[in-house]
Amino acid sequence: MLMLVAALFAVFLIGGIPVAFALALASIPVFILTGTMPPTVAIQKMVTATQSFPLLAVPFFILAGNLMNATGITDRLVRFSRLLTGWMAGGLAQVSIMLSLMMGGVSGSAVADASMEARLLGPSMIKQGYSKASTAAILAFGSIITATIPPSIGLILFGYINEVSIGRLFLGGVVPGVVLTAVLMGTTWLVAKRRGYVPDLPRIPAAREIGAGFLDSIWALMFPVVLVVGFRFGIFTATEAGVFLVFYALIIGFGIYRELNLAKLLQAARETVSDLGMIMLLIMTAAVLGYAMTIERAPQDIATFVTTLTEDPLLILLLVMALLVISGMFLEGAANILLVTPIVMPVLIQAGYDPVHMGVLIVSLINFGGLTPPVGVIMFTVCGILDCKTGAFTRAALPFFAAMLLFFALLVAFSGLTVWLPNQLM
Repeated sequence: MLMLVAALFAVFLIGGIPVAFALALASIPVFILTGTMPPTVAIQKMVTATQSFPLLAVPFFILAGNLMNATGITDRLVRFSRLLTGWMAGGLAQVSIMLSLMMGGVSGSAVADASMEARLLGPSMIKQGYSKASTAAILAFGSIITATIPPSIGLILFGYINEVSIGRLFLGGVVPGVVLTAVLMGTTWLVAKRRGYVPDLPRIPAAREIGAGFLDSIWALMFPVVLVVGFRFGIFTATEAGVFLVFYALIIGFGIYRELNLAKLLQAARETVSDLGMIMLLIMTAAVLGYAMTIERAPQDIATFVTTLTEDPLLILLLVMALLVISGMFLEGAANILLVTPIVMPVLIQAGYDPVHMGVLIVSLINFGGLTPPVGVIMFTVCGILDCKTGAFTRAALPFFAAMLLFFALLVAFSGLTVWLPNQLM
């Protein structure tokens, strides 16, 4: 039955059916052919999947991010990032990576960050002599930082579907996000030196200029700090933090920068409804398929299969990582988290791995899959905006693929990168 479900799902995807509907249609044989459960249970599971207090964090964080983008914060972050890194080799490329680190506290989505930066910085990078492929690769890989730094939508979904503390996941993503930023900036510097990409600024800005840029961006930079302080002192849960940040964005937009108006507010609300509709439909249909696989004992069978291959925890983790990268090549990040992680997490926990450590690693791996052919979502988003061929993108991205492998090796070897901060603060 599992093979039939997998085959149907693959056929529907190849046929161009949206992922959410493919998930639902592929689940039907389990309820009709096995007779284990009546088909009405599928509808009940779709409704039940939406009745979750932690899941309320998703719409609030999406709305907060859209509101922050409407307040002029993005332009201020670009200026501050330019002051910090524009003087380095590969100036605008370095700016894009630093901006992704700062945008992690605003957008929470790798695809959203990659799309925004491709429109905002892509044309300027190309004018300065960067090839389209190099520009696309740098912007796409930098977006993975956004998916790691809180408030990452991927970490929220992972925590919800696998019953892991979202607050601890948020804190667990901070240090890896900074490490990934350093790794990508180092790689960009090496690539820029080799290809002759010049700095964007003629000199290192004076401390006074950097200080002024910091003050101009301080309300955006405080965004993730508020989260960490709130979780540390038990001021709010992840859901309550989302509500707080919506009001925070409204206060900044209407009262401080005064760039938010009714038209922009309505546009942010429309974008939020659109984004949320896609995510919730995925959650609902993934819940049905997840329940169908539970009926068929898929998690137990996969766990048994993996442990028959090896009982070495490291080899088990490497097998799971390979599976996640491959699935990330074909599935959008949210669908991957909702569909695949409930299957592999029991295997990893049984092998002795910390759920928070695995959550940050898995979400990063899944987003990494979105950078790879044949149907990586992030890759196609950036290449589509910049009119770049995927083959050229892949060739230009080779140094960054190597950088990501180094980053994943660090995460696997040093679990303290993810669990140290949550253990200290929660």
